[in-house]
Amino acid sequence: MKPRIAVLGCGYWGSNHIRTLKALGALHAVSDLNRARAEGFASEQDCLAIEPDQLFVRDDIDAIVMALPPQFHADLAVRAVEGGKDVLVEKPIALTVADAERAVQAAKDNGRVFMVGHVLRFHPAFETLKGLIDNGELGEVRYIHSHRLGLGKFHTENDALWDLAPHDLSMILAITGTEPIEVRGEGAALLDNLSDFAHLHMRFPNGLRSHLFASRLNPYRERRLTVVGTKAMAVFDDVEPWERKLAVYRHAVWQDSGQWAFTTNEPSYVAVAQGMPLTRELEHFIQCIETRAEPRTSGEEAIRVLRILTAGTVTHTKS
Repeated sequence: MKPRIAVLGCGYWGSNHIRTLKALGALHAVSDLNRARAEGFASEQDCLAIEPDQLFVRDDIDAIVMALPPQFHADLAVRAVEGGKDVLVEKPIALTVADAERAVQAAKDNGRVFMVGHVLRFHPAFETLKGLIDNGELGEVRYIHSHRLGLGKFHTENDALWDLAPHDLSMILAITGTEPIEVRGEGAALLDNLSDFAHLHMRFPNGLRSHLFASRLNPYRERRLTVVGTKAMAVFDDVEPWERKLAVYRHAVWQDSGQWAFTTNEPSYVAVAQGMPLTRELEHFIQCIETRAEPRTSGEEAIRVLRILTAGTVTHTKS
């Protein structure tokens, strides 16, 4: 029997979790402070609508997916794991490293699965890219840069960096296998005192460098991760259609008689199996519940992401 999962938070992203879990046969209940909203989803998806406080004590709930404003994640995750529930907490899992560590430690103390919604780690294009890197197709990775730009969404508690960058940081950490030893942040606030544009510059122990640019005030959408290796370069562009999402560029650069020379080549597009990242993420969560395995996107990884976000945050004062 599939684990019985409840979704806490019936907003935009929570509704995606609700529909996906229903399709996977694991949706048992929905919950939201807005009772009418929860009852609407319960009627639509033929599941229970449960008051938030009741989720943590009901014996018919095995796990909870939390899709809430991030300031509520840590406290409610602690309540959930202390109540014997496994949890998937959407990003960011907290607004401070201390709160994240408290929630993750509570899960360990209570023997519960703690997974974080870094959904792009489950994108087939990223998984294929990671395989190319692990197999040495790109050579030694020397530089990674990511751009996540668009218009919105606007939050009152977290800025463009905290809202958009966790996805890319999770992918960068998966590629590097280590935390940066240096993080420098830059930001610009146009609407209020929260960064609408944010840059992160990172240096890793092996000399690898990385740059991240996130914006919620951009006129066009960009979702691009570029990896530069000594043998080839690869681009994961999530705005492109499936057949062009992952491109490999086999350019060459060398020295000739003391001068730099190079050749350029047209990209080769790597075949990527189609699949919805959220579906694959929730399938992984269900598997971890059933097998008690450590999730690919664990609480420990989320803490590493929060450390980088904290180090790179720029504080603005209202004029």
